[in-house]
Amino acid sequence: MRKNISGNSPWEDIVGYSRAVRIGNIFEIAGTTAVKDGKPYAAGNAYEQTKYILENIKKVLKKEGLALENVIRTRMFVTDISKWEEYGKAHGEFFRDIKPAATMVEVSSLIDKELMIEIEVSAVFD
Repeated sequence: MRKNISGNSPWEDIVGYSRAVRIGNIFEIAGTTAVKDGKPYAAGNAYEQTKYILENIKKVLKKEGLALENVIRTRMFVTDISKWEEYGKAHGEFFRDIKPAATMVEVSSLIDKELMIEIEVSAVFD
């Protein structure tokens, strides 16, 4: 069984992707950035962008009947690795006790120069 979950991005049909996909007990959330009302949120603030993204991911999980405890992996793509403590602080506020497998990789840029981080999440249904 495959279930594609659409978001509100105008690029989903252009690029050919879904906000999230469930197959069996596996749930994958696509790369999520800090965009609010079509504009980058908290430009220049790594901590606030990370927190905003994780709040949105938490909402997607909840809508599908999952919680943060169902997350088994996070992938963080960051544009400035020197701010790792800021990204990490926000990530820790959500996952300190859960401790999913996590990756943080520096990339040269994201789709908008004011976006500092993009996060993907893998979760499983019990």
